[in-house]
Amino acid sequence: MSMSSHLEELRRKHELLSDKVEEIQRSPGSSDSEISELKKQKLKIKEEIERLATV
Repeated sequence: MSMSSHLEELRRKHELLSDKVEEIQRSPGSSDSEISELKKQKLKIKEEIERLATV
């Protein structure tokens, strides 16, 4: 997998997580722990994107 395709895949995953967080937050009875876990995953991916983009 090339670096650009890997970065694109990470960006896609980040966007999907963003959408999922928004969806869950709008749902009644959403779990704060689930939202928190998704946000942690999202941050981890964002940090990886930033790290790879500076290489």
